[in-house]
Amino acid sequence: MNIDAIYSSPLKRALDTAQAIAGYHSLTVQVEPDLREMEVGELEGISIAELGTSFSQFLLRWRQGLGTEKLPGGESVEELADRVWAIIQSITNRYDHGNVVVVSHFFTCVATICKALGWPLTTIERIRVQTGSISIIDFTDGQSRLMSLSDTCHLKGG
Repeated sequence: MNIDAIYSSPLKRALDTAQAIAGYHSLTVQVEPDLREMEVGELEGISIAELGTSFSQFLLRWRQGLGTEKLPGGESVEELADRVWAIIQSITNRYDHGNVVVVSHFFTCVATICKALGWPLTTIERIRVQTGSISIIDFTDGQSRLMSLSDTCHLKGG
């Protein structure tokens, strides 16, 4: 498949992956800050055990609202989705008939899938994407179609 551009979150793991792909296709990675992962604020670096004790009431409210509540000192899933969707629309407008690779993170990927398919953001609870997987969305003719979800066949030994 011919790739016309590669965009990446500035965060190291995503950027390293994007650069590996870009090197193979002789392209330059275009770093886009809005592709970064969800801002988790006060939850950054907190262990699962600490989450259960220090943030138990918040986690209960967050789960009941299926992630619609804003994280303490961070952002809500809606804010994340709006941020990411704006850059996805900009990229798809720029490469109307091209193939673009976007390398990002879990919440950015599932929020993009929800937005592309017109699903409510509460659906993120039901979508799983694996680390290093490929999901393909076709944006042809003003329609969004999920062509592949969390494909990991490229990770299996050759």
